[in-house]
Amino acid sequence: MQNIDLVQLTSQTKKLSAMIVEDEKVANELLSSTFKNFFSDVHSCFNGEDALAVYEKNTPDVVFVDIIMAGMDGIELSRRIREINPTQIIIVISASNDIEKISESIEVGVNSFIQKPIDTKKIIELLTSVVSMITKKKKIETKTFSISLPLDLYETVNDSAKAESISKNAIIIRALRGFFE
Repeated sequence: MQNIDLVQLTSQTKKLSAMIVEDEKVANELLSSTFKNFFSDVHSCFNGEDALAVYEKNTPDVVFVDIIMAGMDGIELSRRIREINPTQIIIVISASNDIEKISESIEVGVNSFIQKPIDTKKIIELLTSVVSMITKKKKIETKTFSISLPLDLYETVNDSAKAESISKNAIIIRALRGFFE
């Protein structure tokens, strides 16, 4: 059962990209190599400044960030990413148990906080959570899109429905198919 779930999980995460921001070389390499098994594309950064530039260029689906780093720390990086994209999925992976830092990361609006060291079970739970967050995010985007598109096409749909005497839903479906082809 676990293998089937892992295969299904991997098939979903392979559609996504990720960015790892970790200043410790060994930890960065370990996270990057692990997440390359799950994500289609993994960008690796060792500091907040580089990560912000990589983020703006690539806009990954998920950002994994350490809190404590020299220069721009993970909290400031998360804050800046939130300014660029308020719905970005940001997950803190940190060994820090500093309550102030954890509270500050929550105030910034990170989606999840995972304590190091990370084991296989935590990774699977984390990735399941990521897939769930992205699915919810996509549903919201789809609902918004589905609602606005018919309103934009209302006149066309209405005229077509009168001319062809077919239901509005069939016209909308046809219009959507044409839009996505």
